[in-house]
This record gives sequence, structure tokens and C-alpha cells, in this order.
Amino acid sequence: MNQSIQIYENGGPEVLRWEETPVGRPGPGEVLLRHTAVGLNFIDIYQRSGLYPLELPKILGMEGAGVIEETGEGVENFKLGQRVAYAMQLGAYCERRTINAEKLVILPDGIDDQSAAAMMLKGMTVMYLLRRTHVVQKGETILVNAAAGGVGLIL
Repeated sequence: MNQSIQIYENGGPEVLRWEETPVGRPGPGEVLLRHTAVGLNFIDIYQRSGLYPLELPKILGMEGAGVIEETGEGVENFKLGQRVAYAMQLGAYCERRTINAEKLVILPDGIDDQSAAAMMLKGMTVMYLLRRTHVVQKGETILVNAAAGGVGLIL
């Protein structure tokens, strides 16, 4: 069986439930991923509290890293035992999950699973700020508020 953290109602940490949940076999284009680390983010708190409404019940968590245990039909860019990470895919608070292979990135040996799981979503935010909100040019100065947070540390 598969352990996960789910919510059935909105609220504080007391609504989190650790329970057994089924995990299916990967369908076409999917892999079965065994998590080795998951990221914790403010969006998880906002979803749990109801600030960002979700259809309940729901397994929380938006990013993670792990090892591929099985591949579905048509998955050619990933292999069994490969270390990968992902972001922006609700349902990370579990031991195992199926996930669309197109949402995964291969982890190089120099990046450990915990670091990858902790930085994917924050790294995307940094890229958005530096390349989309305003393309920072050589010689420009930027002000980083809350530099001790995840995004600030990457900046």
C-alpha cells in the first residue's frame, strides 16, 4: 500500500491525515515514482487553509524528487531507477505516485534529492522574476526583499 497525507476539509495542520491510499500502474506517458523527498511551500498552506480552494479530498504537495519504479507505454526518455524531480504537480505528499513523464526533469549526480525537491518551485519563481517580469540586464541592481526565504536564497 501507499502512504499519503490528505485533507478532507480546510483548516490548520490538524486537518492533515496520514493514511493508506491506492496507487495505480502508470498509464500511457506516465511513470510510477517513489518519492525520496518532497518540497514544502506556502502554496501548500494556502491550499490546506482554503485560501487557494481545492476540490476535496486532496493529497497536497506541489513538488518532489524520487526514483522511477515503472514506466508506462510510450515513455522513452526515462528509465527504471533514474532520479528525477518535478514541480507544479499537485499530489506530492505521498510515498509513490503516477505522474506524466513530460513534467519530470532528470537529476544530475551533483544535485541531491532533498535540494531538488526543495528548489524546483522556488527556482521557477526566480526564473519568472528575472526573465519574464523584468529581464535583468548586466549592470542593473535588484533589491531582494526577504532574502532569507527560498526564493531569496536562490537569487
